[in-house]
Amino acid sequence: MDGLRSRKLHFILIPMIAQGHIIPMVDTARSLAERGARVSLVTTPVNAARLKAVIDRMKESGLPIHFVELQFPCAEAGLPEGCENIDLLPSKEYARTLFEATRLLREPLTQYLQAQRPRPTCMIADLCCPWTADVARELQMPRLIFHGPSCFYILCTHLMEQHGIYDRITDDFEPILVPELPQPFEFTKAQLPGCFLAPGWEKLRSEVLEAESTAEGVVMNTFDDLEPSYIELYRKLTGKKIWAVGPLCLYDKDLDSKAARGNKSAIDYHRVLGWLESRKPKSVLYASFGSLVRTHPRQLIEIGCGLEASNQPFIWVIKDAERTPEVDRWLSEGFEERVSARGLVIKGWAPQVVILSHPAIGGFMTHCGWNSLMEAVSAGVPMITWPYFGDQFVNEKLVVDVLGIGVAIGVKVPFPYLKEDSPPAANRDDIEKAVSRLMDEGEEGDERRKRAKELAGKAVRAMEGGGSSTENIARLIQYTLEHGNSDTQEKEP
Repeated sequence: MDGLRSRKLHFILIPMIAQGHIIPMVDTARSLAERGARVSLVTTPVNAARLKAVIDRMKESGLPIHFVELQFPCAEAGLPEGCENIDLLPSKEYARTLFEATRLLREPLTQYLQAQRPRPTCMIADLCCPWTADVARELQMPRLIFHGPSCFYILCTHLMEQHGIYDRITDDFEPILVPELPQPFEFTKAQLPGCFLAPGWEKLRSEVLEAESTAEGVVMNTFDDLEPSYIELYRKLTGKKIWAVGPLCLYDKDLDSKAARGNKSAIDYHRVLGWLESRKPKSVLYASFGSLVRTHPRQLIEIGCGLEASNQPFIWVIKDAERTPEVDRWLSEGFEERVSARGLVIKGWAPQVVILSHPAIGGFMTHCGWNSLMEAVSAGVPMITWPYFGDQFVNEKLVVDVLGIGVAIGVKVPFPYLKEDSPPAANRDDIEKAVSRLMDEGEEGDERRKRAKELAGKAVRAMEGGGSSTENIARLIQYTLEHGNSDTQEKEP
């Protein structure tokens, strides 16, 4: 791509304010800026503070990326002060309030964009920010949707919407065969929830579907060799331009960048690396369940007991929001001491990419969030799949049944349907058995590890010169040069 021509471009990136959405959007900004384009990424003060290490490193690199901090109207929206990210909400009852609050950013964003010279060329907006469609329309710039989940999930929800299945099925637990897929897959409505289907979310759902249908194209954090048939079918059904540009996590080249990915780590990554260096290759299980789920204390204790019973070296991440007095007491009154010779418990945010890319890691127990899966695929790490909600049950099918690099823990009921007094979704025996099966050194385990390694090679090649994702980024830039806002041809004042 001609760097002189791409420098005329100015991309506006607008992620939803959730870690799983912000992280790949930051990587997208880097991928565009490395090709000479100017990039403005919209954020808020609290989220910018979380990204401080990443922002500082990008400033040092000289990349033309600007982080635009818009004041988030917590008080005006009825949110507690500082609740500028989904994982900071005191309870799930505030979720809809937060989504609706993001539309209050429309006016300050419009004012910022109108003041830019040259004028912005193209907007890439998260699917969960449908209000951006009006901004792009007002400024007469093309708008692309950024899809954070797998193409498999996006395709399944599209087919369910297209065939009217969500409106026709009233039982959340009735098995449904997704129509038109290359191979048959069944889900319940609870496992394949679609776009904001819960009561009270109807307006947002309608806006999201409308904004998606009017977007000029779709940018996805996946790669052609991972989901070829699903990407092709989605392209055919929508008639849109599709750019698969992942795995975006591979843009983090050095350890400092990997460690700072998403948030400040609760532990010095050098300490984690020192601990891993003392372990045999492929011997350690890494267990982490993303930034949003707040696992019940009884379930956390079952996870710990299952890890202990497995006799396998492990790193286990417990989020700050999960640290109740009951959990802290259980950890300190015996568990941490009993497993100290082979277990490392991280309390808070973990340097996940650093951990997964270490040769000592042999498996990953995951909630099946797409960012985590892409990080594991890129590192060649097979997985124990434990989906909780959203796209995660569909992602599990992709990992276990399509790619053959995972072992399912066996959870069938999504987390939101579980009550505080519900039995654990998986008990310590389930966990011990899944760990034993994943880490097995027999033929089944060897074949799984072989497939994971092959996929990692394809992921790396996709991001290299001439690779599919590298070429797709070039095509995205070329498309924007041809279709972007004509005001970008103005010269800088």
